[in-house]
Amino acid sequence: MSSTQPRDAPAREMYVDPRFRSAADRFFERFQRRGDGGGAVAAYLHGEKVLDVWAGWRAKDTRWTHDTVTLCFSTGKGVASTVVHRLADRGLVDYDQPVATYWPEFAAAGKERITVRELMSHRAGLHNVREVAPTQKVLLDYRAFADALAAARPDPRRFQGPGYHAVTYGNLVAELAARVTGKDFTTLLKEEVSDPLGAEELWFHVPQESRVRIARVFPTVKPGPMPWSTTGRILSGLPGLRAIAEAGMAEGFDELARSPRAHDAVMPGWNGVFSAPALARMYAAIANDGVLDGNRYLSSERIAQLSETQTRRRDYVLGIRPHWRLGFHPAWLRVERMPRRSVGHYGFGGSGAWADPETGLSLAFVSNRLGNRLQPIADGRMSAIGGAALEAARAAG
Repeated sequence: MSSTQPRDAPAREMYVDPRFRSAADRFFERFQRRGDGGGAVAAYLHGEKVLDVWAGWRAKDTRWTHDTVTLCFSTGKGVASTVVHRLADRGLVDYDQPVATYWPEFAAAGKERITVRELMSHRAGLHNVREVAPTQKVLLDYRAFADALAAARPDPRRFQGPGYHAVTYGNLVAELAARVTGKDFTTLLKEEVSDPLGAEELWFHVPQESRVRIARVFPTVKPGPMPWSTTGRILSGLPGLRAIAEAGMAEGFDELARSPRAHDAVMPGWNGVFSAPALARMYAAIANDGVLDGNRYLSSERIAQLSETQTRRRDYVLGIRPHWRLGFHPAWLRVERMPRRSVGHYGFGGSGAWADPETGLSLAFVSNRLGNRLQPIADGRMSAIGGAALEAARAAG
């Protein structure tokens, strides 16, 4: 990057630290054909950039370039959570206080004792987006969505274990942060994350002038031969799959994933539009004990808290034990020894980002190709690329 280029401007030239060539090779291997779509990966080690590459196609006839951004779905949960952690670091939020302390209306329907800690580890019992936002109109209306969440009755399964708030999580933490500060969440994201870290391309409501840079996601989000809405109604009536449909199959989600209307709204649970370098910079501060470019972003104590597992119980939505942190999960990588203190968040389709405080490594991978040829949910790209980068960081000492 030239000395005259703004800190938050996308680098126009790719960069590969020789120690991370294997991770770059694994990335480029996955974008050989137009059908692979496009993507980017960026990484920092001890706060220094070691990887910034891109490849493939952002649209049918348009190459992915240095300034391409894309919809990253649940990757945004980690970004939204970081806003709350910044507020907690200044004493404005206490994880063990009831959410209703900051958001009084949230106390309705028996939620008066649900804490911020429980909310941020998916233990609030508010996973059911199909009930809270039964139409696209509610889903796209931030105020209506927040009011519906405040009025909702929590699922009693929350006492048995976490239940992944696939769509609702982002709006819950966004409203919490807004109530604490009196500012809208778009302003908070800019003030608490983008500006202090020089990471502009972290958007939920995408600026109009930047929308030409958004990659076209594909294929169409479709869980089977039937329409999305029909499949959602059927699955929500099946005991073994009901919770997954309730949490993740919001009405009209398939259409919104490819619609410009998604970029007009603030839905931090799923509609984040990011670049890989911006995500990697945010997580670089977490990986580097809260410091980036010589400036303290989060306290050492806060970084230690982020790595703590909040619950080891089985998630009643996902059916696994995600070992939720405060707004994050561990990095899941193709390595023999997993990074146990890592924090991050992956998204539908395969994008994601994470930090590993043990090695000082952060990495972000974004792509407009959802999953693989068999299903759109996810694939092994992040796992393989991230695994190669982690091994390189460990070897670098």
